[in-house]
Amino acid sequence: MTHFETATAFFEACETGQGWDGCKAFCHAGASFSCQADALAETTTLAAYADWMKGLLTPVPDGRYKLTAFAADEARGTVVATAEFHGTQTGEGGPVPPTGKSVVSDYAYVMQFDGDKISHMTKIWNDVHALRGLGWA
Repeated sequence: MTHFETATAFFEACETGQGWDGCKAFCHAGASFSCQADALAETTTLAAYADWMKGLLTPVPDGRYKLTAFAADEARGTVVATAEFHGTQTGEGGPVPPTGKSVVSDYAYVMQFDGDKISHMTKIWNDVHALRGLGWA
């Protein structure tokens, strides 16, 4: 698979809540993760992030993405995806009881490769906007 194909498969698995079990085939076992957002400040591995995304779909069961761009920079071994997350908190399991509030939140994934697998991912995301939209902040 090309970097583009691997990143596409990873993105789909992660964003549909398949957790690390559904994502690990596309990543190095120790793949790292970073995000300059308080909600994910303690999340340092891609495995933990993939499972966080899976968990998010419990309080936001209709969570889904709308892909806005996907591009590969083969010379730098990097693939970038931008999307909007859409969802409404109707399920239990969030920081507060179901609010019925909806959010559309922009984000980007910058996936870096080592060989044919993802070794690091940076998420660019305004968590305050997203959490406020869901009524969590």
